[in-house]
Amino acid sequence: MRFACLGSGSQGNGLVVEVADTRLLLDCGFTLKETTIRLSKLGLEPGMIDGIVVTHEHSDHIDGVARFARKFGTPVWLTYGTLRSVGKKFDLLSAVNIIDGYQRFSVNDIEVEPYPVPHDAQEPAQFVFGDGAVRLGVLTDAGSSTPHIEAVLSQCHALVLECNHDATMLANSDYPYSLKQRVGGRFGHLENSASASLLASLDCSRLQHIIAAHLSQKNNTPLLAQTGLSGALNCGIDWIGVADQSDGFGWRQMI
Repeated sequence: MRFACLGSGSQGNGLVVEVADTRLLLDCGFTLKETTIRLSKLGLEPGMIDGIVVTHEHSDHIDGVARFARKFGTPVWLTYGTLRSVGKKFDLLSAVNIIDGYQRFSVNDIEVEPYPVPHDAQEPAQFVFGDGAVRLGVLTDAGSSTPHIEAVLSQCHALVLECNHDATMLANSDYPYSLKQRVGGRFGHLENSASASLLASLDCSRLQHIIAAHLSQKNNTPLLAQTGLSGALNCGIDWIGVADQSDGFGWRQMI
């Protein structure tokens, strides 16, 4: 099992998970052309994607999903709340699958475990992907942690974890007060220290990879995110990967 990222941040998100000959795309917030270019950098073509799993309806996660799925006939999985929020955009897609009650499902060789998160969307979901032996946990776009999140993400072999902003940088930014409240609120985005606290609460005994994701380009730096997570794991900063907005990150193998 391996995974890679097309890009992560407010300008677009996309993550690829691969097990044997099965590949899923988690979110697609890029144009069709840009998605194709980014996939090619990973050695992939659009027709090699077996499905798109959607976290929620915000544009940086869903804007490219319908166009991609329509052109390549790719099945889509999303919650009913997310589908309801996008109106008619998905009406002409050939295969739309509802994630009902955050129940687990499988797409060929990949097991998918959805779970709920606190975020200002209609029915947001985050996911753990597995192959029966190893597990990849993904958590972005959550304003706070919950006991359920901690239980789901414990004992994962790899984690992609939101480190959206630094609290001081956000407070001193030129964002309007309302936006600061939204981003930093309980249904907004995880701040570096909150992400570190969450990580410290997990059973990380099996962890092979940790990636800081969804970094704000205005209110965070890779070094601040890496410092927070490395402190929680008591490891070197270089062991903490970062998902870049422009380049994402390359393939990470799990064994």
